[in-house]
Amino acid sequence: MGFETTLCFAGPGFPVAGDVKGILIIIHGLNEHGGRYADFARLLTSCNFGVYAMDWIGHGGSDGLHGYVPSLDHVVADTGAFLEKIRSENPGIPCFLFGHSTGGAVVLKAASHPHIEVMVEGIILTSPALRVKPAHPIVGAVAPIFSLVAPRFQFKGANKRGIPVSRDPAALLAKYSDPLVYTGPIRVRTGHEILRISSYLMRNFNSVTVPFFVLHGTADKVTDPLASQDLYDKAASKFKDIKLYDGFLHDLLFEPEREEIAQDIINWMEKRLFTI
Repeated sequence: MGFETTLCFAGPGFPVAGDVKGILIIIHGLNEHGGRYADFARLLTSCNFGVYAMDWIGHGGSDGLHGYVPSLDHVVADTGAFLEKIRSENPGIPCFLFGHSTGGAVVLKAASHPHIEVMVEGIILTSPALRVKPAHPIVGAVAPIFSLVAPRFQFKGANKRGIPVSRDPAALLAKYSDPLVYTGPIRVRTGHEILRISSYLMRNFNSVTVPFFVLHGTADKVTDPLASQDLYDKAASKFKDIKLYDGFLHDLLFEPEREEIAQDIINWMEKRLFTI
């Protein structure tokens, strides 16, 4: 792994009968954890897909200060190592990477590395963090300095806790009452790392060649659906798709229409497998 810590891995989840069509590896978003995707995993296994999930450092069941990410490049490296391990344990089974929000940025950067891209048949990005702007211009200016001198400091001015991420009240209650979900103000180093990976990806859309499916709600106030459209428009990938959901919010797989969205993802993977 990218650093000396213990990461929490969920899975595997596999169909009880029938051949496995492929494996989906879930990389969660900021402040949450892989276990939140259990319903999605059950639907995947019912459609003959295997599922694994990984909690980043400082998230879910993994080691580290809750909500603190010293480097998203470490998370990218861990994603590649996890993928390699799964492939070695499941030879010949096609693999896909799924990333939500900042996890989507992690997955997209991971797939920009040739040795990782060749290990996947495609990636799925929901509400990816691709054009992230600081809460205030001064934050962007001082973040690199503060991330070095006070990396664990909680910056209350950048907290997006009050922004609704789902139109389902039960889903919101479940998320924010989950003890494994970090609900405190964002830590300075974590925020700087998100700005840094977002900036890198925005500069490199033209060099994206991995097959991908990007999904975004048009009413998302956490990440920018127009940035997902830019990715789709500029990427050099020969096999790429986008779906924008009118009026949907950030946590697509926790919206009232979650089964429709999950089915869109399954349909895309099946379409991709048909072409290889």
